[in-house]
Amino acid sequence: MDLKSMRQQTQILSKIATNDGHGENSAYFDGWKAYDNNPFHPKHNPQGVIQMGLAENQLCFDLIKNWVLNNPKASICTPQGAEEFKDIAIYQDYHGLPEFRTAVARFMEKVRGDTVKFDPDRIVMSGGATGAHEILAFCLVDPGEAFLVPTPYYPGFDRDLRWRTGVQLYPVVCESSNDFKVTRTALESAYKKAQEDNIRVKGLLINNPSNPLGTVLDRDTLHDIVRFVNDKNIHLVCDEIYAATVFSQPEFISIAQIIQEVQCNPDRIHIVYSLSKDLGFPGFRVGIIYSYNDAVVSCARKMSSFGLVSTQTQHLIAAMLSDKEFVENFILESSERLRKRHESFTRGLAQVGIETLKSNGGLFVWMNLRNLLKEPTFAAELELWKMIINEMKLNVSPGCSFHCQEAGWFRVCFANMDDETMRVALMRIRTSVLQWKGMEAAAAASAKKQKQCRRNLKVSLSFRRGLEDCMISSPHSPMNSPLVQATN
Repeated sequence: MDLKSMRQQTQILSKIATNDGHGENSAYFDGWKAYDNNPFHPKHNPQGVIQMGLAENQLCFDLIKNWVLNNPKASICTPQGAEEFKDIAIYQDYHGLPEFRTAVARFMEKVRGDTVKFDPDRIVMSGGATGAHEILAFCLVDPGEAFLVPTPYYPGFDRDLRWRTGVQLYPVVCESSNDFKVTRTALESAYKKAQEDNIRVKGLLINNPSNPLGTVLDRDTLHDIVRFVNDKNIHLVCDEIYAATVFSQPEFISIAQIIQEVQCNPDRIHIVYSLSKDLGFPGFRVGIIYSYNDAVVSCARKMSSFGLVSTQTQHLIAAMLSDKEFVENFILESSERLRKRHESFTRGLAQVGIETLKSNGGLFVWMNLRNLLKEPTFAAELELWKMIINEMKLNVSPGCSFHCQEAGWFRVCFANMDDETMRVALMRIRTSVLQWKGMEAAAAASAKKQKQCRRNLKVSLSFRRGLEDCMISSPHSPMNSPLVQATN
């Protein structure tokens, strides 16, 4: 298609269709494209790009497969479950199957250690967490208004909350000096700056456990956050989609627990959840909104009709999550496998001198490569990222795509591959890092040698000048001898 035709096509499309709000022009998505163009395969393409930019939990598919094989009635697409095909395949109310909403509510309680209760009637389903976030943005914020978001944050938020809604995301700057913790000072500073920029703040969005940090918010921080939104009379949206990926202490604490401990207006509290990370079902597109606000529940349910979960999926999930023995075993086993994989991966990085932020949740680590940057800039970070993509053949995500305010941090996912692929990835990292460090050492040695040569030359020239000065000024110099004078 020539340039003229492209312009004509653009002119017939809407502003939403042609704007760049989706965020596909970031390094985060560019890394995925590099993988798609040259995907790693242990036999067919061993030199391909390994996907380490995708936060998927593939460590427990064997448990899921065994359950499915042992419960053929759960699917309406098996001989055992076909009798229910008609009842499930026909039109259903967009409230969702009652057994589905009940099973999801009970699962959310179990993931949170049965410390809270969730009302199935407040469960609103959507097409993944992506749909849930957009629905809440439409419900809570008008175009031009903003959510505060602590940095670094998931790049997909720019798409989910901004693209079609016109909502802004205003950064709450968090720093590595305190492990990127969210502080009341940082929240107040961001709120004040937004006011100075004439931006109306309608809410705060937090991700707990954090993507990309893999850390959990402690109880005191959560208390401060609730008090902050209560004082400002703004909304709090809590993305808790990694709740069951916490594999060691400190434990995950849900905002649902905190509002039982701190006096606040519950109408301002909303939770986003999904089964994409905790169960590893991103393809099922099961997203959940849980709001304590009746008006938001009602409005969100109407909007959910644009992105419902299929009744076939609801039927299967309801049966699976109603199996208490399976759920308890899955949560424990998934946690243990994530712990072992995290430990193995971070140990491999440490062996070549790569530090990671201390974390205990999520499907990734926040990797510190600042000492490999040519200079402490985002341009240098992207240059290093391109080397990782093109030379290491690993798709990791640079911190700038997560709106990190400090250059040199990268998110790398570890749960979306088997043990052998992870071994290959670590071997590539080891080989490349040692090679780069060797090149740096050689360059440093060469620079040191050149510096020493320049120093020696300077000393030599200084000595010569001193010798000449001595010859000119000394009474014993040949220039002052009678023999030399006689020849003049």
